[in-house]
Amino acid sequence: MTNLTTAHGLEWDDLRYVLALHRAHTLSAAAEALASTHTTIGRRLRAIEERLGVRLFDRTPEGYVATAAGDDVARVAARLEEDVLALEARVLGRDVRLEGELRVATMEMLLRHHHALFASFVAKHPSVQLTVCASDREVSLVRREADVALRLTGSPPEGLVGRRVGRLEFAVYASRALARRIARDHGARKGESPPLASFPWLGWDLRLGTPWLDGWLAQRAPGARIVARFDVATSAWRDLVAQGLGVHFLPTNEGDSDPRLVRVSDVANEFGRDLWLLTLPELRATPRVRAFLDHAAATLTGAERAPLATKPKPKPKSQSKPTRRR
Repeated sequence: MTNLTTAHGLEWDDLRYVLALHRAHTLSAAAEALASTHTTIGRRLRAIEERLGVRLFDRTPEGYVATAAGDDVARVAARLEEDVLALEARVLGRDVRLEGELRVATMEMLLRHHHALFASFVAKHPSVQLTVCASDREVSLVRREADVALRLTGSPPEGLVGRRVGRLEFAVYASRALARRIARDHGARKGESPPLASFPWLGWDLRLGTPWLDGWLAQRAPGARIVARFDVATSAWRDLVAQGLGVHFLPTNEGDSDPRLVRVSDVANEFGRDLWLLTLPELRATPRVRAFLDHAAATLTGAERAPLATKPKPKPKSQSKPTRRR
């Protein structure tokens, strides 16, 4: 395959298009990965196939499926990508300037809670051009989609280095109005939470392939009814619960700080996740990467660590919020 690509003058840029479509299977998804357009991807693919004189993909109702030749080209492209990215990481790792571009990936709910972290970093290091990518999609540091990740994980992936900077715990929350209504209908005494099965629940769209909630309810709240399902970003769940339609799991740092909500369960320890700062070994000594890692670690493990590890809320006589120790 290497001889074929050389003989026909294929360049790395051509191989990037083939590799992106091989991974994504649709023109639109490949275009998103390359920050391009689906028409550009289609045009480049046709030009590459004409140059090679071979079909690389079959167009099917389910998307683009690689032919044997397409698989061959994609394998070569993946090896080249790995070498190119490793080279870029090594070169960037030798950069001694505390300036330049820095891409940090995180989740929307983490960005919302820790926005002051990014604001203070920009104020402290104005020469660093910070870009923050906030999405539920897990980016690849190896493919250089970001330089640093602030990620929730039980165990960091191999090949990355970093430090644990906190922990996010989850519990079930309801709007205050819904909690009062269910408590009244169930005849719960003051300060008592009704059984979880007595609440209406909000769930994930079944097409997302995330059946964990249904399984958990079957074990912990038999008979509970899911009244509506949603395909939304994680950050949207708090507002959905606050509308009073049903209950759902939320991070305790969000639920406890929202006056519209009340916790109706203990912390679900099985869903807790550690919060990690991660990067590539080749990048950890780069000044702007090191500066962000140190700044974020000091911020998150200092004043903000306590909310990340909130203990179960006691059942007080009033609805006042418990005092948190820092």
